[in-house]
Amino acid sequence: MSPTSEAHGNLIGGRWIESPSGETFASVNPADRSDIVGHFQLSTAEDTDQAIQTAREAQSAWADATPSHRAEVLNRAAQLFESRTRELAELLTREEGKTLAESTNEVKRAAANLLFYAGQAYLIGGETLPTDERSTFLYTLRRPLGVVSVITPWNFPLTIPIRKIAPALAAGNAVVFKPASLTPTMGIKIGQILSEAGLPHGVMNVVTGAASKVGSRLVRNPQVNAVTFTGSWDVGDNIQHAVATTCRTQLEMGGKNPIVVLEDADLDLAVSCTVQGAFGLSGQACTGTSRAIVARGVVGEYTDKLMKATRALKIGNGLEEGVKMGPVADSQQEKTILEYVKIGKAEGADLLYGGRKLEGNGYDQGYFIEPAIFSNVRPDMRIAQEEVFGPVLAVIEADDFDDALEIANNVDYGLSASICTRDLSRAQHFVESIEAGMVKVNQPTTGVALNAPFGGMKRSSTDTFREQGRIAMEFFTRLKTVSVRYGR
Repeated sequence: MSPTSEAHGNLIGGRWIESPSGETFASVNPADRSDIVGHFQLSTAEDTDQAIQTAREAQSAWADATPSHRAEVLNRAAQLFESRTRELAELLTREEGKTLAESTNEVKRAAANLLFYAGQAYLIGGETLPTDERSTFLYTLRRPLGVVSVITPWNFPLTIPIRKIAPALAAGNAVVFKPASLTPTMGIKIGQILSEAGLPHGVMNVVTGAASKVGSRLVRNPQVNAVTFTGSWDVGDNIQHAVATTCRTQLEMGGKNPIVVLEDADLDLAVSCTVQGAFGLSGQACTGTSRAIVARGVVGEYTDKLMKATRALKIGNGLEEGVKMGPVADSQQEKTILEYVKIGKAEGADLLYGGRKLEGNGYDQGYFIEPAIFSNVRPDMRIAQEEVFGPVLAVIEADDFDDALEIANNVDYGLSASICTRDLSRAQHFVESIEAGMVKVNQPTTGVALNAPFGGMKRSSTDTFREQGRIAMEFFTRLKTVSVRYGR
């Protein structure tokens, strides 16, 4: 173990404990493989079951806590995140690779989510209903589910977990959280801060380790009442089939998001939106732009402007000033992305720019890839159909608006979509007809307000319970109908 890296235990029942397995794994800086961020428990199924049992025992008291008490804990956690923004942002950049500006925004977003759901703790309620029965009071109320398993990816290791954990806690549930193994430090920090904020022991538990052991028990243990997951469709589909009939699921599972550029668009704005959506966060966002569907009359000018803007991006260690795109997450991500570049060329698309592993000038110690731009892409090509999850953009020509809309919808995913146009009529037609859960007009496909629902259609989501906003509380509570006769 590196003498400069910290070893972390699991958070179970308010204590940080080592796994009986005696094994750990390392988290490595993707910009500099010599930088070991920390060592973490390679936990067992038994560790996970212990955490779930602990959560079960702690949950009822937390459910009985007043809304003001639950809100106070979440408010204090928000303040702690805010006060440690610089420290956490630098650590996030070291562990995940995104730029310091992107990491800073993520820490602030996590704090804002905690504040938002602190307010929601006061608003959990039902409704009164009319009844034909005399002297009867008919109403509904909402109660917490019990124990919630939270399983999240590595690309947003603070904001995605917090937007699941905060509403779960606000509603009175207990949580067992498995952070992604590429970014476990952020999961540990969430547990530390919530504990410091005064969350009762056992209400929040963090278990690190392999999905085959930890993740499997979080899904299959019969004491788990709900599973909220963000990740790939394959894993989400397996979860959906593995949980008990009585276990609720919330699954967000990727995207193949288009930006449609019409002939009347402001092309400078369209290019800015494209670059931000396709290459921000190194293209590693489920809402990232992977297809630019461009009207034939402007595709040449658009592509020229796109190439110029992409060439101007500074790629490097996210802690360095002026860097706009960091490394990809690890060697497997790097391998997958470079393989898709080969696939695109083999299918006959033209690689206009990038798509190569960067070497020399400090790049050799990390996983740095030039953003790739393909032209002459057919809608049926794999790079136009499959989620790459990296900085690879397919530019597809469209005959007109109707053709662009058809191309945009002709994929298995439906998370986010954008259109750039000055025509309000066609913009509204797009909003109503695009098969996506989130629609943007003259904006990047990435980003959504924290008080707005987040989720997709088709393979992007189970399309049942949405994340984010006030509506998120519906997933973490169950409804009871109550009828009270108070007289004859």
